[in-house]
Amino acid sequence: MAELTYDTLMTDSSHYASERAKLENRVILDELERKKKARSMAVPTDDNRVKARLREIGEPITLFGERAADRRDRLIYVLSQINAARGDEAMHVDEESSSEGDEEEEEFYSPGSLELLEARRRIAEYSLPRAQKRVAQQRLDSRMALGRIVDIRKRVFNEVKKFVNLGSQIGDERPISQVRFAPNNEILATGSWSGTVKLWNVPACTPIRTLRGHEDRVGGVAWHPQATLTQEKGLVNLASGAGEGNVNLWSLESESPISVMKGHQDRVCRVAFHPSGNYVASASFDTTWRLWDVNTSQELLLQEGHSKEVYCVDFQIDGALAASGGLDAIGRVWDLRTGRTAMVLDGHVQSIFSIGFSPNGYQIATGAGDDTIRIWDMRSLKSLYTIPAHLSNVSDVRFFYANDLFFKSVTPPPPNDIDMDGADADKSNDTPPRDTAATLLEEWKYRSGLFFASAGYDGLVKLWSADDWQLLRTLSTDAGKVMSVDISSDGSLIASGTYNRNFQLFAPEDV
Repeated sequence: MAELTYDTLMTDSSHYASERAKLENRVILDELERKKKARSMAVPTDDNRVKARLREIGEPITLFGERAADRRDRLIYVLSQINAARGDEAMHVDEESSSEGDEEEEEFYSPGSLELLEARRRIAEYSLPRAQKRVAQQRLDSRMALGRIVDIRKRVFNEVKKFVNLGSQIGDERPISQVRFAPNNEILATGSWSGTVKLWNVPACTPIRTLRGHEDRVGGVAWHPQATLTQEKGLVNLASGAGEGNVNLWSLESESPISVMKGHQDRVCRVAFHPSGNYVASASFDTTWRLWDVNTSQELLLQEGHSKEVYCVDFQIDGALAASGGLDAIGRVWDLRTGRTAMVLDGHVQSIFSIGFSPNGYQIATGAGDDTIRIWDMRSLKSLYTIPAHLSNVSDVRFFYANDLFFKSVTPPPPNDIDMDGADADKSNDTPPRDTAATLLEEWKYRSGLFFASAGYDGLVKLWSADDWQLLRTLSTDAGKVMSVDISSDGSLIASGTYNRNFQLFAPEDV
C-alpha cells in the first residue's frame, strides 16, 4: 500500500473514482447534514414535555437506565430521522420552544498567522501517514481469532490485577499536582504547588534534579515524546505550566528553563506535547487553550470555545486532533489541520478535570466533578459508556500506551538442557511451549490501550478494562485526595501524586 501523505491526498483522485465511493460519500454527507439540522432543532428542555412529545410520536417515554438528558437526545434523534424521511427543511416541535431558536447561528472565525497556516500543514503531513499505519494495524487486529483475543485479555488483565503498592515518597513541601513518567520509564517528573518540578529515579525514588522557574503552583507537566530516548539532554525535554500563567520549557542539564512562553492571562492548569514534539498545548483559567511552537517559543493559536475555565488538554496519537475539557462541563475535540470543532463532549453535569485519547485514536475518556468517567466514540459522535468511577472528583485519567521499544521477545529454551535422571524431562513435558516472537509482538501491539487508570479525590487509584469498562483493580494510597496518575509505557509501573505531598509507585507483586 502506498504511503498516504498530504500531497498524495491532494492530487490522487482515485478515492472518488468509483460510483460506490461516491455513493458512500453521499450517505456520509447526508448523515452529517441530518446531525447538523438535529443540533439546531428546538426541543423542550422540561422532562415532562419531552416524555409527552415522545408519546405523541409513538416512542417509549423512557428506556431502562435512561436519564433526562439522554431522553432529550433520543427525542432529537427520532425527530431528525422523521424530518429526514419527510424531506422537510424543519420540524415544528412546539411554538414556545421553536421561538427560542429563531436566531440563526453563525460560525465565528478569527484571523490566523502564516506561521499557524504552516503549522497546520505540517501537522497534516505528520498525522496522515500515522493514521494510515494505525488503521492498517487495526484491520490486522480485527482479523485476529476470538480465542486469541480472549487469551490476550486474560493474560493482560491478570497482570493488571497483581498491582500492589511498591512504596511512597515525600515529594515536596506542598501537594503534588501531577506525575508523569519519562519515555524511558526510568525518570518520574512531579509538579508541585510549591512551584517546583522535580525529577526522580524510579523505582528507587531518589531525587535527580529540582527545576525552579515558576512563581506559583505548577499545574501541568509533560515530557517531549523523544525525551530520554533520542532527544539530546541539552534540548527541550520537558514542559510545565503554572499559576502565574507561564509555560516553561526545560532541558535535562539545567535547573533553569530554556524558554518561558508568556501569553495566558490566568493560571495554566495542564500542558501536553504534540506527538511530533514540535508543539505544546496549554489549558488555562483564562477560558482558552493555546498552541505553542517549541522551536521558536511563539504562540501559534489562541483557541476559544469554552464558557468557563479550560482545565485539561490532550493530543490524539496521530497528532491530527486535540481535545480540551473545561469547568463548563463541556469537552471539545478540535481538528488541528482545519481549526474546526470535530466533536462536542456534552454529558457531564460538573466540571471536567481530565481528558485522554485512547491509543485506538477514536475513543476519549473524560473524568469530571460528577464522580464519573465518560467514554466517547468519535465515530458515532456520542457517549458510549458512563462509569461511576469514584466517590469524589475524578482528577486524572490515563490510558496505557505500549511503546514498541520495550517489547521483550522470549526465545524458546535450548532442547539439550536435560538432567540425566529424567526429572527435568518430565517437567518439560508438562510445560506448554513458549510463544514465538511474532506472536508475542502481536500481543504487545494489541495490549496498547487495553486498560486505563483513574485517580479520584476519594484517595483511590483504579484500573479499568478499556473494552468492557469493568473495574480490574483498586489501589489505595495514603492520602484523601489523589491528584494525578500515570502508567509507564512498558506497563510495569504506575505512579500517583497526592494532596499530602507524597507520590506512590505501584507494581505487580511478583516484580
